[in-house]
Amino acid sequence: MVLINKILSKLKGLHEKLRPHIDKGVHHGSRHAQVALAGLAGLYWNLSPTNRYRVRLAAFAFAILSLGIVLGRVTNVNRIVKTEVSDKALKVEKSGILELKLPGVKLNPEIYIFQLAEKVQVPIDIKVPGRLAFNAEKSKVLSARAPGRVERIYAFDGAQVSVGSPIVELYSPDFISAQQEYLLSSKISKVLVANKSMTDLLDDANFTQDAAGNRMRNLGASDSDIKSIESSGRTQANLIMRSPLKGVVVKRNVEPGAAVNAGDVMATLADPKHLWFLGNIFEQDFRMIKPGQKIVLRLEAYPDKEFVAYANYIAPAIDPQTRAILIRADVENTDDLLRPDMFASGLLTTGTTDAIVVPQTAIVRIREARYAIIRVGPETFRRIPVKGYDLNSKSFAITEGIEPGWQILAEGAVLMNDRFAKQED
Repeated sequence: MVLINKILSKLKGLHEKLRPHIDKGVHHGSRHAQVALAGLAGLYWNLSPTNRYRVRLAAFAFAILSLGIVLGRVTNVNRIVKTEVSDKALKVEKSGILELKLPGVKLNPEIYIFQLAEKVQVPIDIKVPGRLAFNAEKSKVLSARAPGRVERIYAFDGAQVSVGSPIVELYSPDFISAQQEYLLSSKISKVLVANKSMTDLLDDANFTQDAAGNRMRNLGASDSDIKSIESSGRTQANLIMRSPLKGVVVKRNVEPGAAVNAGDVMATLADPKHLWFLGNIFEQDFRMIKPGQKIVLRLEAYPDKEFVAYANYIAPAIDPQTRAILIRADVENTDDLLRPDMFASGLLTTGTTDAIVVPQTAIVRIREARYAIIRVGPETFRRIPVKGYDLNSKSFAITEGIEPGWQILAEGAVLMNDRFAKQED
């Protein structure tokens, strides 16, 4: 500021010296202007480099400010400011219906699209949350039927198995004892068959042999194992536990070398092609469900795909904690896309009803309420409370509130509702 004041005082003194000569003509004026400019230039160059930089910076800022003032005046002069003169009126009825008039307003037909309300038959669906599980009728648990020791594991978790595939090899003293009993009774039977005079003892020997064979089967031996023992005349060192079904090993519960007792689970097997959907039905919907009804399932893993199931079981009691009834449905997993314990959302069809189907964009959702907007005149619109349910992610079925023949705003309802909201405020 001190520097600027010094410059201004010197400029003022120079102006006083030149003032007597300003009015002496154009020629003399030009000459004195040159003298003034020369004086200013000399004053500028007598300053230090730092002060010259500050003078240039101040001059640049002054030039920018002057340019902004000039542009502001040019752009604002005679500019037409559009003002909207509106006499919109909002009418509120006791039923909750709002009526809005937009005099002189023309809606863009590309944004606001209306459709004629028509009643059609639509399915009545109940939402059923739940999850997938293995079909227990197609699952088996492989357990030890006698004490023993695990010698070898043939199929680990996730392994594909068929009926008769080896799963676990088990050393079992009970199995060795049953084999010896079977071989002994078999040899006695052969001797008695050769000696036809001892028929009573032959019957006892055959009975003992059959009993030993059944004991081997109960321990887990197959018919082919028993025939192999009889034909070779030798006992097997270990018992091979085989798969009773075609599927996968869901879980293995033992390790090689582990000791097991009778009843210990060694592996869980299941058929992944056959699953169950376990859903929950709430009390108010219980009267509408029955076995055989179709359930359309949707999963987050496949948002664009639907899976069809059919109810085969309804629990006889309500869960006291969830206050819901368990419903079970068979699901065919032929494409191997589904996995147990996936969460699924089902729609159970309980019947049909008359409704007006509109796009989801036609429904205005305010908290728990649902509204639709109709056109009752060229410039008059109504927002009406409606009841209904989602048919799917794209369509909504209106069961109450709209009459056939009305003009429903199918596209642009949210934008129109903003006009209602502004008038409410």
